[in-house]
Amino acid sequence: MPKKVHTEDWVKAARDTMRAEMAADAKWYISNRRGSVQLEVRDNGQYQSIMLNYEWSKNDLFKAARRIIKIYENFYSDIGRGNLKKSCKVVESISNKGKIDFDEIFKEFRKFCVTASDKTWNKSYVPVLHKCQELLEKSKGKPSGGEELMISCLEQWEEGSRSRQIAKRVIYKFLEWAVLRAKISNIYAPVKLRETLKVKRVGYALEDEQILQLIASENNQSWQFAYQLLSVYGLRPEELRHLVIKKGINGKELWCIYRKSMGGTKGQKTEPRQLAPLLVKDGKGFIDWKLQERIEKGEELPSLGNSAANGLRKHLERNKNWIIFKKQAKIQGESLVPYAFRHRYAKESHASGFPINNIAEAMGHTQEVHLQNYGRFKPSGTTDLYSNRNKQVA
Repeated sequence: MPKKVHTEDWVKAARDTMRAEMAADAKWYISNRRGSVQLEVRDNGQYQSIMLNYEWSKNDLFKAARRIIKIYENFYSDIGRGNLKKSCKVVESISNKGKIDFDEIFKEFRKFCVTASDKTWNKSYVPVLHKCQELLEKSKGKPSGGEELMISCLEQWEEGSRSRQIAKRVIYKFLEWAVLRAKISNIYAPVKLRETLKVKRVGYALEDEQILQLIASENNQSWQFAYQLLSVYGLRPEELRHLVIKKGINGKELWCIYRKSMGGTKGQKTEPRQLAPLLVKDGKGFIDWKLQERIEKGEELPSLGNSAANGLRKHLERNKNWIIFKKQAKIQGESLVPYAFRHRYAKESHASGFPINNIAEAMGHTQEVHLQNYGRFKPSGTTDLYSNRNKQVA
């Protein structure tokens, strides 16, 4: 009867270390071959093996296990592409990496980020990337790993702020890209940072009467035109630049062809949409400003600068009525921002009893995004129940 081979506890522990980081059905094995570690992989019906530069010993085997986990990650990445020898070479080159040429790396990363405009690159990418470079080029006190590097890169932004959330996505994306391509050491692999989110401000929705006051107090006709368009079509400020007339089934239609990036979804953008007017009303009824016809005739809109939202905000903040409305919003615990015209559109749409999917479509976003931002405008079924009960009692 053949003698049963006893597997050392440290060998089992090293194998368990590997399996804990791999898929349950991964067929990755290590064995002792002439006193050295041999790695074997069976994937998609193919067998590959390679000798690793580690001794079959307790100390070396745990080092080998950690290296194999990196090889495994690269094997199933766009770099390794299922090639064991190539994946080993990438991990080896990362471990032996010397001085980092950041200028060249940033050029390559810029080409990788094809969906980012030059404006987005300079505003959202460059600051955090330069901070990363500064930290990694320090002669002493470099971050010890990816988590410490990311936290240090984000220190300049307030925790929970929108700008910090954007910077966090950028640095995660960069480190993931750079490590997989052997641009920087794999000790700087990114991690998912958990942070306390800042309480989102509640946007104030302008009333029709307030919109009419803003228009009446505005001497510049192009700005009056902008206020009217923002109110009636619930536009984002940037969308003022992207209005076109199209020929539809029932005649001419007003469309917004602006494609906004869908946050957190790489490369995906919102679709162009036909605009649906929600007229402003005064004491006599609905007001038709003939907006579509005026767009077709090419009526001039104001110059909004590089950022339409900032350009609109700066102009509004010089308006006395806007200052008054801002104080009124604050009393209600809300913030008056350039999107207040768009908030009005959402609020009035819900008040009119329109289905949520139609409101979301008209505003150019998903139902999920709509409920996150405008769910508070839904009529309350709870208060309606109590109100109906009180009417019955009366």
